[in-house]
Amino acid sequence: MYRLVVADIRAPRDGAFIEVIGHYNPLTDPETVVIEEEKALQWLRQGAKPTQTASRLLSKMGIMDKFKKVKEIT
Repeated sequence: MYRLVVADIRAPRDGAFIEVIGHYNPLTDPETVVIEEEKALQWLRQGAKPTQTASRLLSKMGIMDKFKKVKEIT
């Protein structure tokens, strides 16, 4: 099981993080993905850049599509 966290880019990979916004378990069938949508959107609006894996998970949950729609409006 993995946590989906918001971290400063200068922090080490396993170092301090700012906030936990969800979790991911690839061992279940189907894989379990739980992400707090409002927190994720808030961080994306503030300029957070998701890693490739985080972006895949956010897309799977439909959060990236919502963020792109909001971004197009503004």
